[in-house]
Amino acid sequence: MFPFSSPSPAPEPDAAAPADKSAHVHPLDALTGGAFSATTSGERSARIRDWLATDPDSAQMQEVFKELSARDKGAAKAIRERLEEQRRAVAQQAMAAEWAARAQALLDAPRLNIADALAWQRDAARAGAPLSREPLQTLKTRLAERVKAVEDLQHRVQVQREAAVLMAQRIEVLSTKPWREAEAAHAALAEDVVRWRSQAREIVQDPVWPGVDLRFAPQLESAQTQLGLVWDAFGAALTQAAAASEDSKAPLPQVPVWAEELRAARGEASSPAAEPARAAPNPERIAQAVQAVTEALTRLEGATAQGRGKASVGAAQQLRAAWKAHGRFLDAALEARVHAALTAAGELEGWQRWSADQIREELVAKAQGLLQRPEGQALGGRRLQEQLRQLREQWKQADQGALANHALWKKFDEACNAAHKQVEEWLEKSRAQAQEHKAQRLALIDELKAWSAEHAGSSDWKTQIRALHQFGERWRSSGHVGERLFAELQPLWKQALAAAGAPLAAAQKQNLQERQALIDEAQALGAAPQLRTDAVKALQQRWQALAQAVPLERRQEQRLWDAFRSPIDAAFERKSAERERSVAALSAHDAAVLQASRALDAANASGDAEQIRQAMQELQVVMQGRPAQAAPEESEQKPAQTPASQADAATVSEDAGAEDTPAPAADDAVAPAAPRRVVAVRGDDRPDARKPATPAPTGRKPSGPRPEGRGPRPGGERFGRDRQDRGARPERGPRLGDAAFRAQREAVEQAQMALRKLAAQAHGEALGQLMQAWEQRDAALLPAARELGRGVNAQALAAWAKALQGGAQAGNAEALLRLEVAADVPTPAEHHDARRALQLQLLTRRNEPGPGETWPEDTARVLAGPADRAGGQRLQAALKVLLRK
Repeated sequence: MFPFSSPSPAPEPDAAAPADKSAHVHPLDALTGGAFSATTSGERSARIRDWLATDPDSAQMQEVFKELSARDKGAAKAIRERLEEQRRAVAQQAMAAEWAARAQALLDAPRLNIADALAWQRDAARAGAPLSREPLQTLKTRLAERVKAVEDLQHRVQVQREAAVLMAQRIEVLSTKPWREAEAAHAALAEDVVRWRSQAREIVQDPVWPGVDLRFAPQLESAQTQLGLVWDAFGAALTQAAAASEDSKAPLPQVPVWAEELRAARGEASSPAAEPARAAPNPERIAQAVQAVTEALTRLEGATAQGRGKASVGAAQQLRAAWKAHGRFLDAALEARVHAALTAAGELEGWQRWSADQIREELVAKAQGLLQRPEGQALGGRRLQEQLRQLREQWKQADQGALANHALWKKFDEACNAAHKQVEEWLEKSRAQAQEHKAQRLALIDELKAWSAEHAGSSDWKTQIRALHQFGERWRSSGHVGERLFAELQPLWKQALAAAGAPLAAAQKQNLQERQALIDEAQALGAAPQLRTDAVKALQQRWQALAQAVPLERRQEQRLWDAFRSPIDAAFERKSAERERSVAALSAHDAAVLQASRALDAANASGDAEQIRQAMQELQVVMQGRPAQAAPEESEQKPAQTPASQADAATVSEDAGAEDTPAPAADDAVAPAAPRRVVAVRGDDRPDARKPATPAPTGRKPSGPRPEGRGPRPGGERFGRDRQDRGARPERGPRLGDAAFRAQREAVEQAQMALRKLAAQAHGEALGQLMQAWEQRDAALLPAARELGRGVNAQALAAWAKALQGGAQAGNAEALLRLEVAADVPTPAEHHDARRALQLQLLTRRNEPGPGETWPEDTARVLAGPADRAGGQRLQAALKVLLRK
């Protein structure tokens, strides 16, 4: 806004602007590509993004963010995100370096612990280390490969141990057969022994052998020693048997079966200490042996297929015992099946032992980690107790699936016992707190008893309810106690609380009975044939008195209130329904109004303004009580009513429908005279305007003779004449029913809205034709004056046509600015200075007409110039407002 004082000479804007701009240039503007001097937030954000694309350093971004966040937080958001991204990247790099060093230390160690390798990946993932990026991805792969190699090597050790046991069993079985058969199988057995020893050497010489669990090395060494002893004894006995077969004086081997066979070959008698030679086994003995071995073999195969470790160990021992007792009676096929089953059982036993040990080692690590947590992540006593209980249950489950490991159990038990010391401390604190909370609760019970004795005769029920509620809140917040102690204290509290609330309960019971009596009275009033309003009011006052005297629980209060008011509401609804039924029977006038309202709705749906106006006129005629057939004749005699007059008619009808007087019959209705229009006239308040000689009266006063000595009242004759001219108040037509009144009112409102929409649409089309005529410079395309609005007359339209017929002249920027000032529409940012300068000039030209008076001439000057897109948008925005005035 500009002051209306005497204008002072304005400074030259062109000369002062560069100096001003250079004086306020931000030091970081050049660095950011002009972000601080940008006029809009979108432009500032775009320049900041372009600057960030050049990858500036962190110090520059910090400085720019500090300055820009105070001006435009939206533009500074991109810098903040880039800084946070850099901080995350630095943190990720530091974390990756830390975990890479840990992984490299595990790989460089002479002995790899599988549990530590698995824990590295788990802990790194929990800490948020980037395991999917280098170098952690490569280190993770290397650790996984190393762990797999160690696990495979441990599995091979178990297989080798079981193979050594099977080979020892084969040698033992051969010692029960003729020595010639054993000599024939010696070569193949020797190859197997050599192959087993080479495989054992390969296992020991493997680079990852130091990482194998310490229990596997003694197992392999023991199997190697045992197989060596058995094999050496078998070879020595076989050599001695061969020598004894060639030389009768050579000593006999230590194997009883071979010794007896050699004695029989020499023809010597059996040794006295030796058992008598056994006869050839009969078929029944062979069948029994096959059945016993087959049963044990079936049980072992079933346990192995189901993966039951302990069952497979027991079944394998039974099969070995059966094979040792009956092996000499079995054929080669069953023998091969027995060896395969024992091998599979050994693999399963070794695998389940390893798997169970892995679970046990993880449980040991968890138990040890309970005391190694950081200070801020330490577990509470109850949670630590639950964790220990869960760990021990998991250990029991691991023991159920495989053989026990006493060394790991000792470590696990020590860690659990150390952690349980904290649990014991927590339990001691809990017991002390429970005793303290018990004392608090007992003191609260005593306080409640004292309060009950003090307020025994009080009738301030609201205060008592509030106090009892506070006692209950204090009881609930008195701290935690054990279940047993709570079971002891809770009955004492309930007893004291019941004694304290006994007077209130008695008062509520009596109040409830009185309210129930009022409900019965309400039901009797509601059931009466004629509803007594005075009795209902008195009953409600009595209810309010009872409700304010003794408060009840909210839900109970609501239920009682619903029961009290429902019969009264039902009586009022019956009365309203009877009234509605009496009004529901539509009169002939209501039916005609409803029919005319439906016709108006149909006209609204058609979108034709002429039909809408015709339907509105017919509805108005019907509402005034005249027959609908008279509408066309009257429409010829008087002009069509405007939407404003239709709205007045709707208001009149609404007032008529709201009255309580009985509606007259449709046949007796008289057409009212047209109401006199009241035109508001504004006085001329200009300084040089001529004022009337006689001032206008300030208000109405009764006309008639004045007291003696005074003349007639000023304006008395005029007021009397106005009353005589005005005549009697016109009738508004018959009274409408509710349905007919609402239907006509909604139809008229929809019609007025449709007429406004059609008028706006027609105005927009006319404005579009005007802009098209300017672009093509064709005066024939100009719309008619009545289509443009009341503000455009024939003279202005002729001037616009003349401007379009001539050739395109130079653009008139001032005329366009005057149009924008007249319409009070915004001007583009690049023309703000010119508009401000024009407004200053207009303030100095007091005797010239303003832009609001000369806008048709300014429009002609703009149309005389060339048409462009920016100018067309500005002209259209201004005319859109001016043509509606």
